Amino acid sequence: MQVEFHSNIADKLNSACRFLRKAQQAGAAVVVCADQSTLDRLDVALWTFDPLAFVAHTRVRGNEALPSRAPVQAWLADNSRSVSCREVLLNLGPDMVEGWEEFARVVEIVSAEPADAIAGRGRWREYSSRPGLALIHQPRATST
Repeated sequence: MQVEFHSNIADKLNSACRFLRKAQQAGAAVVVCADQSTLDRLDVALWTFDPLAFVAHTRVRGNEALPSRAPVQAWLADNSRSVSCREVLLNLGPDMVEGWEEFARVVEIVSAEPADAIAGRGRWREYSSRPGLALIHQPRATST
């Protein structure tokens, strides 16, 4: 399993939108997990961030179960187990996502905000304590 950390991100929602657009173009299915407020804002952002492109997505609330064959490639879910897709997990939240081990690939987007960076380092330590994971760190350079 591969776990990628994209850190020092100035705008997590914009970064998530770009990631989901690229995943859709590659044909990858992604489950996005975060708190409800973040997922609601991402839902709106996916409709507006690129006027020439649309990322097909659906908002999954609570334990509402949806099949992996839904006509979308991005599920915005506050519970990863509500969606049967297990290809890519995109975590925008401060905590480990329950069931992350069931995915083929996990992507963590960590902002430059101090609290988010500290939480991200904690998740990195947790992942690095698990044998057999390929950890990849892709920091965004700060602009001066």
